[in-house]
Amino acid sequence: MADSQGALAELGRIRLSEVPLDDVLLRVATLARDTVDGADEASVTLVAPRESGTAAFTGVLAKMLDEWQYENEGGPCLEAAASTVTISVPDVAREERWPLYLPRAAGAGLGSALSVGLPVQEAVTGALNLYSLRAEAFDDHAVTVAQSFADYAAVALANAQSYDATATLARQMREAMTNRAAIEQAKGIIMAEQRCSPDEAFTRLSKLSQQSNRKLRDVAAALVAEASRPR
Repeated sequence: MADSQGALAELGRIRLSEVPLDDVLLRVATLARDTVDGADEASVTLVAPRESGTAAFTGVLAKMLDEWQYENEGGPCLEAAASTVTISVPDVAREERWPLYLPRAAGAGLGSALSVGLPVQEAVTGALNLYSLRAEAFDDHAVTVAQSFADYAAVALANAQSYDATATLARQMREAMTNRAAIEQAKGIIMAEQRCSPDEAFTRLSKLSQQSNRKLRDVAAALVAEASRPR
């Protein structure tokens, strides 16, 4: 197992502006698996108002165990995400909660599980999930380490998610500006050719879009490209 302080320091060195969100989440899951004694696999669950999903996982078993919980709408990772507390399942074979999920998980070889709630954003919660093939795998020390690690993971997830949203917004704004420039150029071409006002040019451009069943930005770009060709 990796040293917990070293793992947390590595997590703190992640440069969110340079690393894709998917890679950040995978690194969180991998460090969690390597840091917490007893963990064989790990995953990160994100829960939005109408959707739950596994954002990162270290192995097929972790992903499968998560997905069975979503299918049955119940399980330790979902409860931890909803309550943002720590949910421990010391012995899957003896656990009476989640009767639709745990027998199936036990059949796949799961011995014990630990899920730590992550309050990522107001509308999005999550859980750091640790899975072991052995019963009673997570002692008190492992739980404490997992909770300490989850504090750092929650910050990384929130910042990464915030950065991803900001980057997406910036990309959309750049696209909008590019589209707007093409539309303005196309209006200028129509105004020059048909000697009409800016409003009339936009109306005619819109009609071309409707008649050809193409997006306005695509019609504008095609018109600009046509006008730019050598005569």
